[in-house]
Amino acid sequence: MSENFPKLIWFKGKIVPWADATVHVMAHALHYGSSVFEGIRSYETPNGPAIFRLGEHIKRFFNSASMYDLNVGFTPAQMAEACKEVIRANNLTAAYLRPISYRGAGGFGLGADNATETSIAAWVWGPYLGADAVTGGIDACISTWTRIAPNTLPATAKAGGNYLSSILISREARRLGFQEGIALSVDGYVSEGAGENMFVVMGGKIYTPPMAASILQGITRDTAIRLAKAEGIEVSEQNIPREMLYFADECFMTGTAAEITPIKSVDRKQVGTGQPGPITRLLQERFFGLFKGTTPDTHGWLDHI
Repeated sequence: MSENFPKLIWFKGKIVPWADATVHVMAHALHYGSSVFEGIRSYETPNGPAIFRLGEHIKRFFNSASMYDLNVGFTPAQMAEACKEVIRANNLTAAYLRPISYRGAGGFGLGADNATETSIAAWVWGPYLGADAVTGGIDACISTWTRIAPNTLPATAKAGGNYLSSILISREARRLGFQEGIALSVDGYVSEGAGENMFVVMGGKIYTPPMAASILQGITRDTAIRLAKAEGIEVSEQNIPREMLYFADECFMTGTAAEITPIKSVDRKQVGTGQPGPITRLLQERFFGLFKGTTPDTHGWLDHI
């Protein structure tokens, strides 16, 4: 077992040793991608560890499960408490949580209605694209892979099968020497990164792709929008042509794993000054300030453990 993983995991309703949380090789999800999951973070705060926007994550988790007729087997309140339980059991403070529900072994075939199994893991995981990425920014590229089209797969559901697209985008980018890939929608507008939402800053205004661009409606995305508006910064959810990324003053990505990550270049074209810009820095300051105690939690986003 990797040293990064703790000793315990919440598995089918109880805390068990990490190595005992096993899935059968014939689990439906392994063959057909019939799983839904969440990425959630807890942070160390001046008042002790707290989970960020836990209620919203759990709500999205159940919405995703409903889309694929998965019976989570627990109530939202039980899942929220289980997230806290697995953190306490492992004596964690700042951690990444991964609730997952999936069809287990049983009948075979696309229409099989196998019993759903549910687990929650928690471990220490730093910024997804690296600590240097958060401070200095990343080099990104436009992927040759297009995001899923509307009415094919539901992009708003955080389902395991959806992330095959993300894998193609991410691996292509890294193969070409970039840290992350950016996908366009089926109609050629900016959609999202492999696992992050996209933001563009031009003339002091923030632009971000709309839900119709086949994006996951990210909770960190929503956080950035609300923090920006609280600072009096105008935010427009609209279609973004590819060239806006090249002409932008600033670009950044958001996500639970990536947090708020600046983009310093796209397709080797420098974005702005090639350094994280003032609006990106301001939003990072306000975002991380929620956990340091320097940004007031006026929305009740921190759920203390």
